[in-house]
Amino acid sequence: QLQLVESGGGLVQPGGSLRLSCAASGSTLDYYAIGWFRQAPGKEREGVSCISSSGRNTDYADSVKGRFTISRDNAQNTVYLQMNSLKPEDTAIYYCAADAIEGCGVHDEYAYWGQGTPVTVSS
Repeated sequence: QLQLVESGGGLVQPGGSLRLSCAASGSTLDYYAIGWFRQAPGKEREGVSCISSSGRNTDYADSVKGRFTISRDNAQNTVYLQMNSLKPEDTAIYYCAADAIEGCGVHDEYAYWGQGTPVTVSS
């Protein structure tokens, strides 16, 4: 059974950077598209970014475009989300998700989910 574990969250100042990791076990990520989502307190879950199984296609929410970069290292069975120029409105619990789809989109549905890692952007 595919399991996903997020890590790398924490407290960071506005303008700072953070790199989140999504590590898979139980199965290889080679055949899975990976999406990153976030949910702030009192708000609905929002798609942030995704990357196709091949790594050749990516998608980003307008709110993070130009600041966040998604990448994958299939040899490490891990997907990353590099977050730069962080803003207080980026504060949320960040989740990674996986599904065996060819492309990717931030509005796609994903079958497997991690437990989330919290990110707080504050002075």
